[in-house]
Amino acid sequence: MGVVDRIWTAFAALNGAVAVGAGAYASHGLAGDPRAQELFHLAGQYQMWHALALVALVVLVRRAGGTARVAVRLAGWLFVAGILLFSGTLYALATTGPLPVGMTAPLGGSAFMLGWVVLAMAALLFGRRFFEER
Repeated sequence: MGVVDRIWTAFAALNGAVAVGAGAYASHGLAGDPRAQELFHLAGQYQMWHALALVALVVLVRRAGGTARVAVRLAGWLFVAGILLFSGTLYALATTGPLPVGMTAPLGGSAFMLGWVVLAMAALLFGRRFFEER
């Protein structure tokens, strides 16, 4: 397992833990603020799904070669950016209110979507070679 794969796996695992903690905090620590609870739950859901997606990408990147591998890695980095920008912004909005830097959540959401599109393109463009056992 390469360095990037280990980093993604550790990042994914830590993000899974943070997402679980965020759900607990939303339910208990933000009980009096329905809007903050909603933001925390949404951030946690996206964070958890993309943490799991990163783990799957670690498996896929080992099977992919050449340009397909580059595409899978790009999708992973886009998921990392999405977690930081989208989920991070929603957590901050829920706890501190409006932020001085705008458009970070939409940028993070766009990174998530672009990551999925890149992964789909890799699967379609590289077909059987993408999924062959190495």
